Formats: sequence, C-alpha cells, structure tokens
Amino acid sequence: MSANFGDTRLPREQQRALARARRLEWVSIVFLAISVAVVAAVMGSSQAMKAAWIEDCLSFLPPIAFLVALRRVHRRSDDEHRFGHHRAVGAAHLAASVALLAMGSFLLVESAMTLVKQEHPTIGTVQLFGHTIWLGWLMIAAMAWTAVPPVVLGRMKMRLAEDLHDKVLYADADMNKADWSTAAGAMLGVLGIGIGWWWADSVVAGFIAVSIVRDGWTNLRNALDGLTDVQARTFDDSGPHPAIDQVERYFLGLPWVERVWVRMRDMGHVFHTEVFVVPTDPHRVDLDVLARAGEEAAGLDWKLDDLQVVPVAELPESAGRGTA
Repeated sequence: MSANFGDTRLPREQQRALARARRLEWVSIVFLAISVAVVAAVMGSSQAMKAAWIEDCLSFLPPIAFLVALRRVHRRSDDEHRFGHHRAVGAAHLAASVALLAMGSFLLVESAMTLVKQEHPTIGTVQLFGHTIWLGWLMIAAMAWTAVPPVVLGRMKMRLAEDLHDKVLYADADMNKADWSTAAGAMLGVLGIGIGWWWADSVVAGFIAVSIVRDGWTNLRNALDGLTDVQARTFDDSGPHPAIDQVERYFLGLPWVERVWVRMRDMGHVFHTEVFVVPTDPHRVDLDVLARAGEEAAGLDWKLDDLQVVPVAELPESAGRGTA
C-alpha cells in the first residue's frame, strides 16, 4: 500500500483509512454485481423494480470513480502537473454526478409517461421446485436482500470519507445509506401491482427517480464548486473547512503579523493554501522567519499540502477578514 497522496505523506491514521476504504469499495463492487444480476433476473415489467435496478447499476460509478482517481492522485507532481494530480478526485466526482443526474431525469420522465399512458404492468408466476409462485414474492425477497448491506457499507464509508477528506467516497456513502428507501419503495410498488393498484408501481418509480436526481444535482453542484476554486469546505460540503480559521488564528498570534488573509482551495484530498500577511515591520521579516511560520502552520492539518506565506504591504479590498 502506498503511504502517499502524490507528494503528500499520509499520517498513520489516514494510511489505515485509505487501505480500508479501498477494500470497502471492492466489496461494494462485488456486492453490486451480484445484486444487479439478481434483480435483473426477477424484475419483470415492474417500473419500480426497473428503477431500483438502474440505481444499482449507477451505484457502480462512485466506487469505480474512487478507485480510478486513487490511482491517479498517487502520482507525484511533474513539470506538466506542478500542483500534482489531486484534481482527479474532482473530475471523478463530476463524472459520477453528471451520470446520476442524466439517468435520474430519464427515469423520472419515463415513469411520468407510464402514468400518463395508464399502462398496467403485470406480474406473472414462475415454477420453482415444482411449485407455482407469484413472481412478486421473488422480487420482494430480492429487494429485501439488497437493502441491508449497502446501509452498513455506507455507514462505514462515511467515517472514512471524513478521515480522508474524500468527497467521492462521501457521495458513495450517502447513496449507500439511502438504498434502503429505494428497496422499500420497490417492494411497495410490487405489492401495489399485486392488489390491483397499477399506478403505485409508476409512482414509486418516480420517487426513486427523484431521489437519484437529487443525489445527482447535489453532487454536481458540489463538484463544480470544488473545480471552480470555491474556498475549501468540509468533506460533506456543510460549511467552510475549519483549517481556514486555524491557519488564520495561528498567523494572527505571531508578534510580527499585523493582518492576515487566507486563500485556501480544495485540490481533492489536500488544500493549496496562500497566506497573505501584512508585517508590523517589513524590514524585520526575512525568509527564515517566513519559512518557519509556513512549516509550523502546515503542521496544523495533514491536508495543508502546499502552504505559501506571502508578505504584502496591504491586503486586497476583497479581504474582509483577518484584522488583528
């Protein structure tokens, strides 16, 4: 196992989290392959089952994106990629988000058209071990079997996503945690067909499609924010990353600093940070002082991969914070 993200040496805790996340993603892929095959074998003409099957297929995207991006970000920086390859995480996040949004929109339109046309799906019977069984029971059994493992995997991945500051892993965990609702909805749709409510199947499929669209839109918005250099945020995009305030407070605590402004962007797993400082006395600040301050500030968080200290005469007008 590599202990680096490109040029960034990972602490021991993150090394363990990375190895575990990789294993969980491979477990997810194997489980999804089995689930997709099982659901495809029993889904019949049910729109809800079809929507659940398509969501299972889409669930391949985040773990595959995570594993592919991980291979890329391990590469060290070179002349062509002087910031390293961390943006591969953002690119993977964007690709998975677009696919989710597109497929969810397609399913939503299809389920709405089925309602408009008033198509009445039917569920037949199958011969199993010499007995005639309603196929709906097999559908319900298949969805019940696929409901629990993703929720467990999602909770495990969520903790690792925070440790690694990995938004692709977070998106995957978030989808996994919500899979139980998709499975429960598909079961209700099948039961609706069984009792003669032909519309229930399409309505449930529509709700599943809305869930996929919501996931796709949320992740697309967050991915675009990251790629357009929004100020660094937490792994779940719930707010500004606390490292911004940590760095700012550190520099404001130095006796030779009068004002400071921190500009921090998320490169994928790590941050590129620029710290603009106005010295109390420009003539008493040399390169050694700046270098030492930068090294100590970078030690505040392992994600502060590339931290630059820039002495300036005054801060830009856009710097509304940072007055000592």
